[in-house]
Amino acid sequence: MSMAAATPPNLIIPPQLLEQRNLLIQQEASELVLAETGEDGWQYLLTPEANLAWQAMKQAANQDGIALLMISAYRSIARQSEIICNKLAEGKTLEDILLVCAPPGYSEHHTGRAIDIATPEDPELEISFDTTTAFAWLQNNAGRFGFHMSYPPGNSSGFQYEPWHWCFRP
Repeated sequence: MSMAAATPPNLIIPPQLLEQRNLLIQQEASELVLAETGEDGWQYLLTPEANLAWQAMKQAANQDGIALLMISAYRSIARQSEIICNKLAEGKTLEDILLVCAPPGYSEHHTGRAIDIATPEDPELEISFDTTTAFAWLQNNAGRFGFHMSYPPGNSSGFQYEPWHWCFRP
């Protein structure tokens, strides 16, 4: 997949930004199932295998008294482009955006195996998630279900620390 095909003409990501970060192209999922529907009606999609693992992990956490909330799952390349364009329209610089948001074609969310997780006790998408009992539970148990935290502190991709972002890697 070329970036020209993945990125709308009004969003140009300089190749040197991609090269500096050693980011890998992520293939969009070809088969997705409905994993959950949010309170706002948003439908969260995952690959069938990732969904089974998510449901099992969520149930195990629930049995341990931990509430895991899915707040993001599959995201198309087009949606990723839209998110970045919206942030640019808010006046953010591309360099700052790419510290917290993968370029179109490079997000694990494209694979249908990545989930952003929250818990009722903490604001969504905040580093403070790592102080919650949900995060402690994930650190101790997520691997049993095939989920791994993709962006720990100092990760090689150059993204900010994202304790909420977990990817299914069987």
